[in-house]
Amino acid sequence: MKNPTGPEAFRKLASSPAKMRLFMLSRLPMVYLADVRVAGFTEERATTTIPLKYLTKNPFGSIYFACLSMAAELSTGVLCMMHVFQSVPAVSMLVVHMEADFIKKATGKITFVCEDGKQIREAVEQAKATGEGQTVIATSTGTDEAGKEVARFSFTWSFKVKRKRHV
Repeated sequence: MKNPTGPEAFRKLASSPAKMRLFMLSRLPMVYLADVRVAGFTEERATTTIPLKYLTKNPFGSIYFACLSMAAELSTGVLCMMHVFQSVPAVSMLVVHMEADFIKKATGKITFVCEDGKQIREAVEQAKATGEGQTVIATSTGTDEAGKEVARFSFTWSFKVKRKRHV
C-alpha cells in the first residue's frame, strides 16, 4: 500500500492528538497555551474548541476576544492546511482580512465550526491551475455548550503558488 499524499496524508498526521499537540506547541504556541483543540475535521468541515480558563478569560468572566479569534481561525486554517499540504506545486496560505461579530457572552467551552472546505479546495486548485493568487472567505461560527451562537468570524485566506528560488 503506497503512502497517502495531500489531504489524506494531512488527515492521517493531524488525526493523532499527540502529533497535533506537538505541532501546536512548536508552531502555534499561543493556541497550545490557550488549550484550543481540533475536535474533528473532514475535507469540508472542521471543528475546534476553546475552554474558559485562567489563560483565556477576560475581566468580565468570559473568553477574551483574541482567544476566540484563535479558535475560530484554526477551524478555517486546518482546512486550508489540509488542502495545501504536500501540494504540487507548493501553495502558500495567509489570512489577509478578518471580520467578527460577537453575539453573546462566551462562557464555558466554545465550539467553532467551519464548513467551507469545498470552497477552500477549489481556490487552492484554481491557484495551482492558473498560477494566479486566489482568495476565499471562510466563515466560522462559535456556539456555547447550550448550542447558542456566541460569535461569527469571517477570514479571507489568500492562496498563491510558491515561486522557486534560484540560488
